[in-house]
Amino acid sequence: MIKIAILGFGNIGSGVAQAIELNQDKIVQATGEKIELKYIVDIADLSASPYCDRVVRDFAVVEQDPEISIVVETIGGQRVAYDYTRRALLAGKNVVTSNKELVSEKGYELQQIAKEKGVNYLFEAAVGGGIPILRPLTQCLAINHIREIYGILNGTTNYILTRMFGENAGFEEALREAQALGYAEANPQADIDGIDACRKIAILADLAFGVNVSPAQIYTEGIRRITVADTEFARQNGYVVKLLGRAVKRADGKIYALVAPHLIEKTRPIAAVSGVFNGICVNGDLVGETMFYGSGAGKLPTASAVTGDILDIVRRQGTCCTASWSEGRADYVADLDEMNLAYFIRVHAQDAVRFQKAFPDAQPFGICGDSAGFLTEVLPTVQVNSRLEALSSKGVEILSKIRKL
Repeated sequence: MIKIAILGFGNIGSGVAQAIELNQDKIVQATGEKIELKYIVDIADLSASPYCDRVVRDFAVVEQDPEISIVVETIGGQRVAYDYTRRALLAGKNVVTSNKELVSEKGYELQQIAKEKGVNYLFEAAVGGGIPILRPLTQCLAINHIREIYGILNGTTNYILTRMFGENAGFEEALREAQALGYAEANPQADIDGIDACRKIAILADLAFGVNVSPAQIYTEGIRRITVADTEFARQNGYVVKLLGRAVKRADGKIYALVAPHLIEKTRPIAAVSGVFNGICVNGDLVGETMFYGSGAGKLPTASAVTGDILDIVRRQGTCCTASWSEGRADYVADLDEMNLAYFIRVHAQDAVRFQKAFPDAQPFGICGDSAGFLTEVLPTVQVNSRLEALSSKGVEILSKIRKL
């Protein structure tokens, strides 16, 4: 009998308890062991919960109980979650989490403690929710030199952009609808400003390239400036607009890392990922490009990933299978000015001729309303910015600037 504790009994924590109860037969079949939820640590009133008899307020009860071999952290954030996670690992307990903020900010430190103590710190649910991506990346694709990993990592922004693209909804209208449906929080900043996606691509970059990347090193741009005009230009020219997290390996060993809206050709598989779904693409030297698709959030999909980590620990009892990466450095993430990209640029229609003189090889995207759209050739970003600054100094207003995948 494997006994576990769950820290935080909100949507995900209660989902893990439900998944274990519903699918105990699958757990036994996969591991030969039963799993018992012995403790729930939460400060909320859970007297109406069917699990109320397992609630304790003091984490030390879990920390000091030798019967608890696995701690599931679904508190979120860094403060309390970091303290409890660190203490659990130091006490020789395995920890499984869905906490992307904690993993992206403190993952290197915590996996070092786990390795020293011979236990596991696993976080499959921290990136793709119900999408299995971290284990395939570190196991199935481990022999590959990863060239790039990118994806739609946030369901809220993907829902908003899908509505804007498919039905010409404005940004604010689509956001209000997402909030009404429960896809977006009352304060949606972490989603629409790209913060959530930034944390996730940081974790993916850690595992794909083996060097720690801090969210602070990643250029992050959200979707607030995307307009219906942008999505209309995209539609008319065979593209969609998606918020992507990207990490690209350079020949010199450094990487580019960013979160930003991208123009994507409709023929690419990831362009078809719509609504609240997520899609993650991995490009390796042997496998080529593969895509992982599914529910990136939600109670039971995320619980599925958490319990998958629990089962992995039970199957490998006494074995440390924690993924690891080396300590980061300040110059590891390269300046995006050096990245070669094509850009979609939108200007006022009366400035189209002046724009074309500055970018003579740009592909015209036509006129939509009072603005003209263009797709530049692939250029170093510093050159694109320099030409745009020169145009701005002459009175040309740059209405939109969106990278092309």
